[in-house]
Amino acid sequence: MIKILNTVLWQTAIVFLLGGGLYFTFKLKGVQFKFIDMLKSFKSDQSDTQVTPFKSLTMALAARIGVGSLAGIALAIYVGGKGTIFWIWVSAIITSVNAFSESLLGIKYHEKINDQYVGGPAYYIDKGLKKKNLAKCYAFLIIFAYIVGFMSIQANTIANSINNYYDIAPLITGLIVAIISGYIIIKGLKEILDVTSILVPIMGISYLLLSVIIVVINYQKIPEVLTSIVQDAFNFKALTTGLLTTFVIGIQRGVFSTEAGLGSGAIASGAVPTNDSIKIGLTQVLGIYFTSFIICTATALIILTSPYETLNINNINGIEITQFALNYHLGKLGITILVISIIAFAFSTIIAGYYYGESNLKYLKGKLRKSDLFILKTLTIIILIIGSIVSASFLWSLVDILVAIMAIINMYSLISLRKVVIKEYNTYQKK
Repeated sequence: MIKILNTVLWQTAIVFLLGGGLYFTFKLKGVQFKFIDMLKSFKSDQSDTQVTPFKSLTMALAARIGVGSLAGIALAIYVGGKGTIFWIWVSAIITSVNAFSESLLGIKYHEKINDQYVGGPAYYIDKGLKKKNLAKCYAFLIIFAYIVGFMSIQANTIANSINNYYDIAPLITGLIVAIISGYIIIKGLKEILDVTSILVPIMGISYLLLSVIIVVINYQKIPEVLTSIVQDAFNFKALTTGLLTTFVIGIQRGVFSTEAGLGSGAIASGAVPTNDSIKIGLTQVLGIYFTSFIICTATALIILTSPYETLNINNINGIEITQFALNYHLGKLGITILVISIIAFAFSTIIAGYYYGESNLKYLKGKLRKSDLFILKTLTIIILIIGSIVSASFLWSLVDILVAIMAIINMYSLISLRKVVIKEYNTYQKK
């Protein structure tokens, strides 16, 4: 039943994501290819504020570059084949304009609550579409998706990766993750921004250096790997099963990794105290490209240059494959580096995801009382502990369903508000 529901939802979501992406690409004149403007967009006009475009981007990247870039990519290759990587690249190009559009709307319709700006799909669905019930539905979905689904899979991946090689019980790991995460989120938005703005660049650069070392060691295999990715993406010998499976899984894992079209990037953007929606939208596009073409591709090359096909795994999380590949390339050193990377990647996603949940709770309740925040933070800590010991297969199925529903609601909203997006961008072009 879950598998059928997942299939139906994702077939619908893909139509919205790719259809919307192609539409906005045409109407916004290929805005996702304006790379010079993207780099210029990092300049902040409000250096005295705690939420700059750069910090907004790092918070969004913290949510994106989680275990989806490590375990999710491995799972995509294991289940859908090498060709899934090609479709992840394609989906990044097409759906990145959705991230631009949702971030633009996130700024246009954000509002100030408790001396902090908040925004995102719930706000532009309510104020732009005038559909308050749908906005409430999306806000609740975000809280459930991030606090329950996304955080659980992060905690589960950390626990599994450590248990596989260091024989530490997942429950112990879950408790430690919950305590550290709880300390950060109790401090509030400023602490979350400070942590992600430091952690994201460090973990991104460190992981890339590791990937470069492995690529250099295996440089002779790289041309063959890249060729096989493209060939497998168009495996017409199995048109109804192989190609379709590869395509769907590629889009699924690509969207899970980048979150383009889900609306989460608009929540991070909505926190910036500015009306320059184009600048913020462009920074989010750059974040999509960094996640897909750099981090996800690095993981793919690490795996595809190893004999990962020899693995036979039950109740797969995906991280087992990445661990196997790094052990193959670098031995115990590779495992140690991966465990550190997993902790950093997943931890950053956890604290950014918490902010997304809190932001949408503010939408549902307006000004939050201390008791509201205490309940949300306590619930988050409990879920992190439970997530560390739950079945990985169940968690991935749950997350896939939640992501598909979020994509459908958000893309419906973006398409419905297309005239607002196009008008904002045309005004920018005239300037």
